[in-house]
Amino acid sequence: MNVDETVRAIKSMEIRGAGRIARAAAATLGELAVSKDWKSISEMRRDILNAKKELISSRPTAVSLMNGVQSTLKGFNECGTVKDAKALIIKNSEDFIKASNEAVTKIGIIGSRRIKDGAVIMTHCNSSAALECIKAAHRSGKKIKVYATESRPWRQGILTVNELAKEGIDVTLIIDGAVRSVMKKVDIVMVGADTITSNGAVINKIGTSQLALAANESHVPFVVCGETYKISPQSLFGDMVTIEERDIGEIVKKGEISGNVKVFNPVFDSTPAKYIDAIVTEAGIISPGSVYEIMMRQFGDITFE
Repeated sequence: MNVDETVRAIKSMEIRGAGRIARAAAATLGELAVSKDWKSISEMRRDILNAKKELISSRPTAVSLMNGVQSTLKGFNECGTVKDAKALIIKNSEDFIKASNEAVTKIGIIGSRRIKDGAVIMTHCNSSAALECIKAAHRSGKKIKVYATESRPWRQGILTVNELAKEGIDVTLIIDGAVRSVMKKVDIVMVGADTITSNGAVINKIGTSQLALAANESHVPFVVCGETYKISPQSLFGDMVTIEERDIGEIVKKGEISGNVKVFNPVFDSTPAKYIDAIVTEAGIISPGSVYEIMMRQFGDITFE
């Protein structure tokens, strides 16, 4: 897809999931480099900068998107010719997509070891990384049962239960309000992440923090599964993560409520580090307090604007 098509697809939720949108953005920049002929490097820099801004603005909360774009453009400003710049972006795009897909597989293997035979798992939304952990545990022969939240208003839980059922996993869909009632049956909670901050807090699908609170109350381990490129370097310097709000039409139909009623429709919420027992990354299982070290290893040589 071209830049406009990708931006539209991300905004409309046609492409969703932190890893998927990051890979889509990287692929789009790579395709732009392949398909367009620029007469000068200055002309190319102008178009690439515009594409970068448009892609990042399509989902401001997901740092994975920004990091995917940044990784694809790493070294671009140092290129002196269009030929060199095009080759660099194409290679960076391919490398990022490959590494992103491999990261999910590694997370699945590592995270599955935290799931005991006979475990009851709860998950939220539709995280590729969290689901890979569950599927890897099932493929290893462990007998598991999964409760998946509906995850309103977009009901990504429908995608999750269908995906798990296809694998032959015993899965039950529950409404979001049933989390606390069901938690007493659960052995471990595994969720994904859209953004991981420098202090170990996690920004994820709205309702994630409620799962964490219910898990904490019931003494159930709460585990986050996320690739290291979901770590936000900006948070180290005090930048706050923007919590995206979406159209109220996702919540209520036109004419359903009076004009004096306000509607609040945030897409994400923040789960404090103190409620997170572990973060599973492709680099291994870390504590929320170890995020800074991983951040420096991952992004120490990248300048973020």
